[in-house]
Amino acid sequence: MLRRHEDEAVPPETAALIGIDWGTSSLRAWRLSASGAVLDEAQAPWGILNLPEGGYPAALAALLSNWPDAAGLPLIACGMVGSASGWREVPYVDCPADGASLARALVRPEAAAGVSGVPGIVPGVRRRHPLPDVMRGEETQIVGALALHPGLAADSTLVLPGTHSKWARVRGGRIVGFATAMTGELFAVLSRHSILGRPADGAAAVTEDEARDAFRRGVLAAAASRQGVAPLLFSVRALFLDGGIGAAATRDYLSGLLVGDEVRAGLADRPGAGPTILVGEERLCGLYARAFDILGAPVPQSVGNTAPQGLYRIAMEAGYLTPANHAPEGRAEGGPT
Repeated sequence: MLRRHEDEAVPPETAALIGIDWGTSSLRAWRLSASGAVLDEAQAPWGILNLPEGGYPAALAALLSNWPDAAGLPLIACGMVGSASGWREVPYVDCPADGASLARALVRPEAAAGVSGVPGIVPGVRRRHPLPDVMRGEETQIVGALALHPGLAADSTLVLPGTHSKWARVRGGRIVGFATAMTGELFAVLSRHSILGRPADGAAAVTEDEARDAFRRGVLAAAASRQGVAPLLFSVRALFLDGGIGAAATRDYLSGLLVGDEVRAGLADRPGAGPTILVGEERLCGLYARAFDILGAPVPQSVGNTAPQGLYRIAMEAGYLTPANHAPEGRAEGGPT
């Protein structure tokens, strides 16, 4: 790591790359320096299913409009922008996959009028056996996490909570397998569109202690079940009707059931594996860390959103940043290791 003495003048870093995470419901971008440091961030609610008039080029131009220095910089994007419903479909890369194989399969859409640059799109990753499974966007976060914590590259499990949570196994710095749990989507559907969510509608706000207790009860109930979570779901309503749980806490109990069942299954599927790390949004990773703790498992380290570092590393592998515009001696503070 390159360090400077405190009395040295530190010139401000300039942007060398624009990294983009373009998902189903949101669009985020980062200005990255030549050493990988995040200089600025922008976001908008223009996911691939909610684009403004003018589609992808208009959304991208609007998002980058406050960054005059973005003009002419290389752009790289990951996520659902590369799906069949995205800007351009990019074929999946099969496991085992790493930053180099993702960079080789990078696809650049044709330039669009009114956009100074168009992004290269990172492919997703596909697992073929024992059943097909796919990811788009998480592979880039995994590359970023491994860049930040290279010790995990030997043998580890990375858990990425979300709408479709991923449990990814890494060996030798490559994604060798993964499994998807639809925990986030199940929670959204059951809490918003089923009888289980009705008690919380219009209920007084739940206290922090009530929420924590309800979540814990849900995790423990899931852990004790030998039949999986499906036979337990109606207990959300039954407990409320029986007075065992308050209306406002029913969704926390449901969250505990679903997250607890996912973590229980994930732990059972990887006995004796290497270290586990949580990757993603702080609040959601916090819930998963609590579930690990409630189940008596070692609490994984959380590293936050590592997509910017993943985009930077893949861009380097793809030659987007040449020796003329990146720092060969190391990185500035705040960038990937």
